[in-house]
Amino acid sequence: MGAFIAKLWTGLVVATAATLFIASPALAQDKSIVVSSTTSTQDSGLFGHILPIFKTKTGIDVKVISQGTGQALDTGRRGDADVVFVHAKPQEEKFVADGAGVKRFAVMYNDFILVGPKSDPAGVKGSDIVKAFTTIKTKAAPFISRGDRSGTHAAELALWKIANIDVAGTDKGPWYKEIGQGMGAALNTASASNAYVLTDRGTWLSFKNRGDLDIVVERDNKLFNQYGVILVNPAKHPHVKAALGQQFIDWLVSVEGQKAIADYKINGQQLFFPNATVPGA
Repeated sequence: MGAFIAKLWTGLVVATAATLFIASPALAQDKSIVVSSTTSTQDSGLFGHILPIFKTKTGIDVKVISQGTGQALDTGRRGDADVVFVHAKPQEEKFVADGAGVKRFAVMYNDFILVGPKSDPAGVKGSDIVKAFTTIKTKAAPFISRGDRSGTHAAELALWKIANIDVAGTDKGPWYKEIGQGMGAALNTASASNAYVLTDRGTWLSFKNRGDLDIVVERDNKLFNQYGVILVNPAKHPHVKAALGQQFIDWLVSVEGQKAIADYKINGQQLFFPNATVPGA
């Protein structure tokens, strides 16, 4: 009888150990979230800097889907992400108002810049952005547009509208080329074709293939670029990892998360400026 009990106990121990061995990887893999985010947070290297810090702090692995803001928000609407991290405030507010997201949190900002050939064929260097866009159109200087519904594309279209230029209609011409791709591709195309392009400063600072491109317009108030983060609504998509996603958001807007963002620099230049505590950001 004693031998039987001993064998039974041994069998239970082995079975339990085997179960734990099989279950542990699954449990470890489950402590992860999917973040659909604008290409600039990925292309600039920001995520490469802050995500390891977050994982060390929490053990949560963040899987990033890098897309233009419009596509990133669509990914959230489908429930294919737990969190969206983007930069087009009107679209973000609509996302929440439609019930696709829970609450928008401001995280950080940087700015857009206009880059173009160092020779500046349109003669716009140092002017304000609306005058620059007007001159580029008048002189039919080559301009590359992302054309991808991203936050940068939305900002660019808003600037053309302020300048009373209809690039989608009567004012569109061979000088204006939409590529339907991300910021890195747009910069590469502009570099290869000596064209002007609107970009966020973070991606520009991390961009290696500049060729003959240089900054021609910057520091205009109309070029302000705010980023926000939103938890996808678990009431619409029950599989959303709400607790883990909110933990990521809470860390981003915490003192530690904001410091991690501020500490990210390239060649001594800060790429993003935390402003989670600024009212109305």
